[in-house]
Amino acid sequence: MDEVLKIVNDIKNGTIRPLYFLMGEEPYYIDKLATYIEEKILTEEEKGFNQTVLYGRDVTIEDIISTAKRYPMMAERQVVIVKEAQDLIRTIDKLESYAENPMATTVLVFCYKYKTLDKRKKLSKLLTKNGVVYESKKLYENQVGDWIKRVLAGKKYAIEPKASAMLVEFLGTDLSKINNELEKLQIILSAGSTITPKHIEENIGFSKDFNVFELRKAIGERNQLKAYTIAENFAQNPKDNPMMVTTSLVFGFFIQLLKYHGLKDRNPKNVAAVLSVNPFFLKEYDVALKNYPMKKVSQIVGALRDIDVKSKGVGANAMSHSDLLREMLYKIFN
Repeated sequence: MDEVLKIVNDIKNGTIRPLYFLMGEEPYYIDKLATYIEEKILTEEEKGFNQTVLYGRDVTIEDIISTAKRYPMMAERQVVIVKEAQDLIRTIDKLESYAENPMATTVLVFCYKYKTLDKRKKLSKLLTKNGVVYESKKLYENQVGDWIKRVLAGKKYAIEPKASAMLVEFLGTDLSKINNELEKLQIILSAGSTITPKHIEENIGFSKDFNVFELRKAIGERNQLKAYTIAENFAQNPKDNPMMVTTSLVFGFFIQLLKYHGLKDRNPKNVAAVLSVNPFFLKEYDVALKNYPMKKVSQIVGALRDIDVKSKGVGANAMSHSDLLREMLYKIFN
């Protein structure tokens, strides 16, 4: 995020480079930077003749270079943005000649999503020398909560840890999806508000009581009544709670417990880092650690692998969603 802010601030201050190669597994910041360049470098009057958006699947490197070598019309510079540039992966090295001597009056932007250049190659070195190369890396699950807090704080909002965990639980680490949902909430809630699990449930559609997050908590506490109640709700809403997803997340929980049992350094900071969880939720893991000895955890991991296979239709004899959930809980609690 600091690197993104630096690129934005440089552009604001007039330090505009002729080449921007935006690449990496996380498309959120690639889109944000491309949009910023698209909106801010030229005035509205200049954009008509001097701003071009191309798509990797529709053009060749030669087409892009030809466009980039044009002179601007009645403006200091032109902007050329190549979206979905990863579609040019097989011929991207042909950009070397242009990267060696880019047009000073052109701002050429590549949105190279889900891929990265080989930093050892000549092209990468030329782009770094004569432009800006930004790699947008995928965040780990335990980093997304802090990202959510920072994004919201910048817009004068806050969020409760459980509400943040619900978003990560159901949307994963896709920052674009998470940001879209946060923007919906910002339309509804006034600045200065704190987003709660109730807000998530009422406006995004994730139940604060019947979700995998609460199921794992009930399992950790060995609260069988609550766990079976949640499972029954899942069985009645199978489209919203796919068995494979449920199994995967419960399996991940017990893998984390297995790691916890093996830790010598149980300092909360170290535990949170090793388990990749928000420190706020460590108490739940402490409870589960006491309720499930290491030998039992190992047995459960094996049983969950078997349930996962059955959920995919292998040797399950067409077991229903409800039956699979009950079998999963039975093997955990017994």
